[in-house]
Amino acid sequence: MPFTLKNLREDLEDLGSNFDGAPDLEFRMASKALELEQSGLSYQRIPPDYRFPYGHTHKEQEEVYVVVGGSGRMKLDDEIVEVKEWDVVRVPPGTWRGYESGPEGLEILVFGAPNLGENPREDVEGQRDWWAD
Repeated sequence: MPFTLKNLREDLEDLGSNFDGAPDLEFRMASKALELEQSGLSYQRIPPDYRFPYGHTHKEQEEVYVVVGGSGRMKLDDEIVEVKEWDVVRVPPGTWRGYESGPEGLEILVFGAPNLGENPREDVEGQRDWWAD
């Protein structure tokens, strides 16, 4: 088949509960479902006024965060930036990142390349409560 069609919200399992966070945190991984070979994709919806409970960094993967709804802030290593709808943030490998939503929540698409293959955990290091005030 020369293409793959999936609906991010209807066809993909919500993994949000895996993060021991807010019950309405939504996290959907699309890479395998879309049969992506060179890149990765996820959809995340962070409820209002909530900080994603984990920060993370990658050894090799570059990520692009596209804000498709709401607003919030991202912490990139030691810098905090405000983000709003249709902002795009590129994060290179080796940079720690975390995010939190504003009063209306935050919806993001996260694109990563290269594809992390069958063992994606080998490329990522995560830390719960990395972004602490």
